[in-house]
Amino acid sequence: MKTKKILSSAILAIALFAGTNSFAQNVVEVAVGSADHTTLVAAVKAGDLVETLSGTGPFTVFAPTNAAFNKLPKGTVESLLEPANLKTLQGILTYHVVAGKIDSKAVVAAIKAGKGKAVLTTVQGGTLTASMKGKNVVITDDKGGVATVTAVDLNASNGVIHVVDSVLMHK
Repeated sequence: MKTKKILSSAILAIALFAGTNSFAQNVVEVAVGSADHTTLVAAVKAGDLVETLSGTGPFTVFAPTNAAFNKLPKGTVESLLEPANLKTLQGILTYHVVAGKIDSKAVVAAIKAGKGKAVLTTVQGGTLTASMKGKNVVITDDKGGVATVTAVDLNASNGVIHVVDSVLMHK
């Protein structure tokens, strides 16, 4: 009986440490740890935004997956990563970031409070409109493109990440 209690305590301590340790990572470090976000991480580095997004925040990041970037026309990502396109890349990336930490419950509550829509102002200065499509939260960009939120509440020390299946574009 005593061995079971010690083992249970050890497992609980490991779980608490792991949870605390992962929460100590900022939004960039969380993205770096995801195999599905290597293109986003490369873009953040090329866009000279690592230091900014590693700052105190808080930030809410709608993070496109590698598959989302692959939906863009051929050559687009490569072109955006070129130094000559730094400002354009920064604009696209900061369009995926909202000031403040807005978890999934807050997003859904804002949609309900807004009678089906919540308008979020991005760090870039544009807007994203969150709404529900069935049980899924969808984000509509300024150009009418729609991204579905596929994973929520990836907590970081300086904010939260929600994974989206398309790259959002501003006007």
